[in-house]
Amino acid sequence: MSSLELINLEKWYGQTQAVGGVNLHLPTSQYCCLLGPSGCGKTSLLRMIAGHEQISEGDVILDNKNISDIPPAQRSTSMMFQNYALFPHLKVIDNVAFALKLSGVGKAERHEKAMEMIESVQLKNMANRYPNQLSGGQQQRVALARALITKPKLLLLDEPLSALDPFLRIEMRAELKALQRQLDITFVHVTHSQEEAMALSDLVLVMNAGKVEQQGTPYDVFTRPINRFVAQFIGGHNVIEINGASVSVREDRIKIVAGGKDEVTSIEFLGSVVRLKVRSSSGTLTVVLSDTEFEKLNLEYGNPVTASWSKKDQLPLKA
Repeated sequence: MSSLELINLEKWYGQTQAVGGVNLHLPTSQYCCLLGPSGCGKTSLLRMIAGHEQISEGDVILDNKNISDIPPAQRSTSMMFQNYALFPHLKVIDNVAFALKLSGVGKAERHEKAMEMIESVQLKNMANRYPNQLSGGQQQRVALARALITKPKLLLLDEPLSALDPFLRIEMRAELKALQRQLDITFVHVTHSQEEAMALSDLVLVMNAGKVEQQGTPYDVFTRPINRFVAQFIGGHNVIEINGASVSVREDRIKIVAGGKDEVTSIEFLGSVVRLKVRSSSGTLTVVLSDTEFEKLNLEYGNPVTASWSKKDQLPLKA
């Protein structure tokens, strides 16, 4: 079981700070997601852990060993890139075995080990195909097998699901989570998708402008966002000003009754739930109703309604 610790990790590009003072402790094998908008520093942080980016300040500790100044190939880490970076002229088996070839492992042995990895990602019948003969999901599995062939203590994933269609993305994230549990190693996964981070991670770091705004379990971050940025970025929350202070009210905690001074300005059907926009004295509110609740109310655009919530559902936010 691998552990990872980041101690006051910083990255500067000239006078610009890309990552500022990140601290993280993953004591056992966990699935950790770095979540944030483009340009927030999450990929720079991942690349510093991998050794592909020089650390400006701080340390990376893997299994109680400081690997901050160790070359990437000697860190017991492996990285899966966003574009998969498969060699188009090599068959699947040789793509997967490539790192072993660089290490001087003989062809028969490396092919045997590569086939074990290929079977583990359910591509046994694809071993002799080339990357352009595979679907996007199959290419991703090849990239994953290649990243795992060296049996790393830590797997780093840079937006690995972003190129997949929505249905395949859901299927592959389930496979990633199952694989992480099976291998019992730490995965650190960069994403800008809130849904992806919530579904995959044991621990999520919400980043903004190079800083970690909040870290915790998906449940904690969603139910108790610490400030306005986290509440708005993580989604599912309304940020409202009450008596000069910012509070968060979850979309599913707001009640709607027909009639009143508020007005329905948008209706989105999302299968089992319906999302409404309601213009109220508190500003524009987003409200999520079950399909049965919505059907009972029989609402249409422009209908007058009253939006309300319990005071206990108001979560105070830091500035």
